[in-house]
Amino acid sequence: MTPVTVTHPPLSVPARMTRIGGVVRRDFAALRRSPIRMFEIVFWPTIELLVWGFVTVFLQSQQVPFVVAFLIGAVLLWQVLQKASNEISIAFLEDIWSRNLLNVQVSPLSTVEYVIGLILFSLGKVVFAVAVMSGLALAFYGFGVTSFGAGLVPFMALLLVMGWSLGLVGISAVLRFGENAQVIAWSLVFVVQPLAGIFYPVEVLPAPLQAVASFLPATHVFTGMRTVLGGGAVPWDSLAWAAVLAAVYLAATLGLFAWTLRYARSHGKLSRFGE
Repeated sequence: MTPVTVTHPPLSVPARMTRIGGVVRRDFAALRRSPIRMFEIVFWPTIELLVWGFVTVFLQSQQVPFVVAFLIGAVLLWQVLQKASNEISIAFLEDIWSRNLLNVQVSPLSTVEYVIGLILFSLGKVVFAVAVMSGLALAFYGFGVTSFGAGLVPFMALLLVMGWSLGLVGISAVLRFGENAQVIAWSLVFVVQPLAGIFYPVEVLPAPLQAVASFLPATHVFTGMRTVLGGGAVPWDSLAWAAVLAAVYLAATLGLFAWTLRYARSHGKLSRFGE
């Protein structure tokens, strides 16, 4: 019996979903064949969790008035932000390192489909890493992610969106300035770390930096986390403002990525990535 080949119009939803799924399957296949990459997904988050966990144990033994949940919760949510940013950047950089970026760009894959594929693949890696960390936090320190209450989903969603925005900025820098700008893709999220009040309230920052911090979605997430873990209600009004900021930043960074990609194409930079 002759097999039947089903084709879809190139711009139809099924065709787009097939191409997006192709990006995800391609990256997953590369990950599956590299035990070192799979190990790295959980190695650094686990080390950070253990270090901060031991710090909280020490503080408790010294009778320091500190709630263990604050630090462990901050570590878990920080990993969502950090890995959302770094994983999308790494997925893009691997196309450069393998000299495959030009091949991707001349394929039928559109820019939007390519970005969605990178985001979905990075989401899977983030979920896996956070699941492992959550299990360790519960086993070692008795901290469950359910401690976040109703705020768990919006907390993580906002950090994911902000992380993807930072990752797109890093990718755009590489497209605009070349491979030498890879350091931006790796380190941009750490510029946000001291401003977002991850391990301390933003009130300890100087007034000008507090003003800057108020425009970071992550600041409202970590402030809300401390409120919830301290027994308060989820600050939905603050999270609503953070959601507006996150949506604006994601739209802006998608526009930035589209612009730098057009710039790279018009100036012949994509071919240099394949050399």
